[in-house]
Amino acid sequence: MSETVSYQRVQQGYQRARAELLSARTAAGHWEGELSTSALSTATAVMALEMIRRHRPQDDHTLDTTIAQGIHWLATHQNQDGGWGDTVKSISNISTSMLCHAVFHATKNTEKFAAVVVNAKQYIDRIGGVEAVIARYGKDKTFSVPILTHCALAGLVDWKTIPALPFELSCLPAQFYKTVRLPVVSYALPALIAIGQVRHHFCKPKNPISRLIRNLSIQKSLRKLISIQPSNGGFLEAAPLTSFVTMSLAGMGLVDHPVVQKGLQFLLDSVKPDGSWPIDTNLATWTTTLSVNAIEGTLSEFEKAPIRQWLLNQQYKELHPYTSAEPGGWAWTDLPGGVPDADDTPGAILALLNLKSEEAQDQLSPELRTAIYNGVKWLLDLQNSNGGWPTFCKGWGTLPFDQSAADISAHAIRALQAWLNTEAADDETSLRKRATRALERSFKYLASVQNADGSWLPLWFGNQYIDNDENPVYGTTRVLAAYAIDEKRNSTQATQAVEFLKTVQNSDGGWGGAKGAPSSVEETALAVDVLLLIGLDPESPAIVNGLNWLLEQIESGTFTESTPIGFYFAKLWYFEQLYPIVFCVSAMHRAEMVLKKSMDANLRLSLEEEDYRIICVEEK
Repeated sequence: MSETVSYQRVQQGYQRARAELLSARTAAGHWEGELSTSALSTATAVMALEMIRRHRPQDDHTLDTTIAQGIHWLATHQNQDGGWGDTVKSISNISTSMLCHAVFHATKNTEKFAAVVVNAKQYIDRIGGVEAVIARYGKDKTFSVPILTHCALAGLVDWKTIPALPFELSCLPAQFYKTVRLPVVSYALPALIAIGQVRHHFCKPKNPISRLIRNLSIQKSLRKLISIQPSNGGFLEAAPLTSFVTMSLAGMGLVDHPVVQKGLQFLLDSVKPDGSWPIDTNLATWTTTLSVNAIEGTLSEFEKAPIRQWLLNQQYKELHPYTSAEPGGWAWTDLPGGVPDADDTPGAILALLNLKSEEAQDQLSPELRTAIYNGVKWLLDLQNSNGGWPTFCKGWGTLPFDQSAADISAHAIRALQAWLNTEAADDETSLRKRATRALERSFKYLASVQNADGSWLPLWFGNQYIDNDENPVYGTTRVLAAYAIDEKRNSTQATQAVEFLKTVQNSDGGWGGAKGAPSSVEETALAVDVLLLIGLDPESPAIVNGLNWLLEQIESGTFTESTPIGFYFAKLWYFEQLYPIVFCVSAMHRAEMVLKKSMDANLRLSLEEEDYRIICVEEK
């Protein structure tokens, strides 16, 4: 590997990556990105459409055509082992494979695609079938029960083998949900209602009291479902969740129910030209804040203004009907199905601070100050008693997305730190004291969940080449960024994390999700970025080799190739086309700044030495 990397080369690499990122903006000036197409989304969407078609005796050419295109896409994207992965770059998994296999049966396409169906059945049997699905998710029924329901609607799974979901609990006031400990995570309430009802429809409980309670809860829980459905029909803007709800109600014969009709329209609106569906409509707010924070203060006021206003418009100003979240947070998207969360809210706060007017210098405009203040308060209200932050809802339960997470907590910490570094207004004293106390508790939480090898595990990102789909490199880079402040930079936790990243760097100079995993642009850029941020010598082998690996990708044009490292709930993989570009821009921007600072320091030292030499000569 090279022993050095030149400033000029880094500068050229940064400019090329930055130009690529800027070219991806929408006409309105912000970013939207593009999520990967998904076999899982496609299979569930086709099943939902099929359940509707079965109850419509008249020919519906739109449904017929859309279903046929979806089936054809699935048939042509089967992996060689007979299974399907969540994305076209993903390894096969039992969940998606069972969903895809079932939809060929449901749509009566087993003879037309006989080889596809046979190969899929062999893969499913080899992996373990229903038992493997249940084992994959453990106690969390958020995804295992919908998968089995999908297969039951296709006639492949007995309804008796599917656990009953207590949909009657949705009739309780929202403030009681965390008390009753629902068997699904907070965002899955629509699935709890619809899937709970379809299972009850086909397999009623033997206990007469339970049967009576659930019968009496049907209409009330359906009204609850109507009240939380977004205006465009898409729950969380997610095709799988919307499909599970739609297929369940339609499978019971409720094809004319308003939830089904709106769900159908959402699915028809979100299908891609090739007949497939993405995992979610878009991550526009998330990709915009990532992009702004990667470029930092290098945008002109002309470029900042529309992004700033657009981002201000995405902040929730009212109680959210879905999760009952208080006003003040941000979701990942600008579309109706978004839900405010503790990862996008810190990203928005950091972006707004980077988008403040140049004329204002350290001052924030009243509108910006109010928005950030409300965002900070929203985060503080969400903090769990253990000092960490959950994704959506405080104290809801013990399942993954409702527990504190290291990467999300670190993001919240960085936003609070940045806000505390702004000039305080007179009415902010109380909240600033509260934020300071929250930071103390949060660092204790991060220390308590750090692994023995110095790493942290993230919630929202994984790596398909690592056991249990974990990604300690991603998690460690995200958490380590919170330690890049004076009093934490040299802490035991930060030192151990730096050593971990250095020890898992691949021999080619890049990083994967862990030692030996294939190097990716995303993980390498994140590692280089945070190691420079934490203060590692830019001439150290880890930085030099990492930068050289990244620069090779930029110079060859391969730095735009995405890797499936994202999770969209419950081990549901995706990749986003902007991730490698954004992370690369951030790393190269930081490298350029660090190397320039180092060059300036060396120049000053040389000038001082030259002045000293001249003085000595004159004195002689």
